[in-house]
Amino acid sequence: MNILLVDDDAIQASTRQAILERAGLSVDVATNGRDALSFVQSPDGYSVSLVITDHLMPVMNGPEFVRSLRESGYKFPVVVLSGYADAEESYDSLEVVFRVKPFPPDQLIALAQYLVGNSERRTA
Repeated sequence: MNILLVDDDAIQASTRQAILERAGLSVDVATNGRDALSFVQSPDGYSVSLVITDHLMPVMNGPEFVRSLRESGYKFPVVVLSGYADAEESYDSLEVVFRVKPFPPDQLIALAQYLVGNSERRTA
């Protein structure tokens, strides 16, 4: 099962990708919500079991992206990382796990492993 990491900041994305991959997780990266939505809807998207997304991004921001996922029927877990604590209210009723940045690598790994494990049990 794959994690789809969505972040327009290349340094943040590559750092998180390396952290998660060193923990044995498979990670694909998209630089904005529109590209991430296209990936999920592509043949490769069948393997997505968790999305980790930034809140503020160009083209399609976090709330627009997550709303599009949910309206399209995707139920897999979504983690939103934001430097703005008050951004959490933008995700009301969208069933996300919201965390404020900076978010320590060990906690990111533990959260991802937990959510991927629960996602796999849900779909089995």
